[in-house]
Amino acid sequence: MTDLVMKHSAHRAIEALRLDAAGEVDRLCELLRNDVLHRLRRRGAVVGCSGGVDSSVVLALAVRALGPERVLAVMMPERESSPESAELASGWAAELRARTVVEDITAALEGSGCYARRDEAVRRVFPEYGSGWTCRIVLPGSLLDEETLNIFTLTVVRPDGMEFHHRVLSGDFYQIMAASSFKQRTRMAMLYYHAELHNYAVIGTANRNEHDLGFFVKFGDGGSDISPIQHLHKSQVYQLADHLAVPEDIRSRPPTSDTYSAGGTQEEFFFRVPFEILDPIWLGWERGIPVEEIAVGLGITPAQVRRVVDDLTRKGRTTEYLRLPTLTYPAAAERKSA
Repeated sequence: MTDLVMKHSAHRAIEALRLDAAGEVDRLCELLRNDVLHRLRRRGAVVGCSGGVDSSVVLALAVRALGPERVLAVMMPERESSPESAELASGWAAELRARTVVEDITAALEGSGCYARRDEAVRRVFPEYGSGWTCRIVLPGSLLDEETLNIFTLTVVRPDGMEFHHRVLSGDFYQIMAASSFKQRTRMAMLYYHAELHNYAVIGTANRNEHDLGFFVKFGDGGSDISPIQHLHKSQVYQLADHLAVPEDIRSRPPTSDTYSAGGTQEEFFFRVPFEILDPIWLGWERGIPVEEIAVGLGITPAQVRRVVDDLTRKGRTTEYLRLPTLTYPAAAERKSA
């Protein structure tokens, strides 16, 4: 097969990611309007807004579908979140004329022991960790550089900016993650407070990358009444953001979960590959395009493509439990009368 033919074949995956953004926005707005008002019989929608591109797109869709008077944008900062998050979210909500509320969840997180439980585990790895220090969890570097397993490293940052890194053992890792998940679950509880207060539906903001690969907290940011962009790859969400005129400050901001005190992007914490590479590899693999052709189309090597595909498969398999509905059991068969 010639390079020209291979490039043409590989570009099918890239082109398949291209949306009719205007048509998709219209379709999603119609679905949202019908589901909120008729299927769920709610009066409006609540959207948790983080200043990221996903929540910004979902907020714009909700406003278009229902009108700004029926949409409540909820900002939920805490003492470790970036101030920029709430600022960007508030500015975009104001531009859309959506109603807003700010709920600082710091006290709730302190009450649940979020920070204390996490820091207890961090200090088992770095005993000197204390006031003024920050931390984050990261995976090894880009899969495009080398093949490495998804082994997590704890990074701590001293007040003077000096960073220290150490592989984190499973017990400490689980405690850090379990404690940090209080943030997502507290935010979701707050969203449902406002949803029930106003008889609204909670609109989720997860995209396909997050949902299908398990980058969410069960009954936290994975919980909602409607998840309108769950079928879209991250690169497709950016296409909708362009069409919806989401501010450049939001579109150009590196995606982050805003979970760790030391910051960190979604790429370094979980995905390990830029979305503009990850998404066409994923879609090309799903459509049966040979690895060699995907590689030619993206200008990378077949080995790099295989590493990404292996990682996609592994993450999808190991996080399957997150996507399962609650398991229930049938009633025991009644004994027949003697």
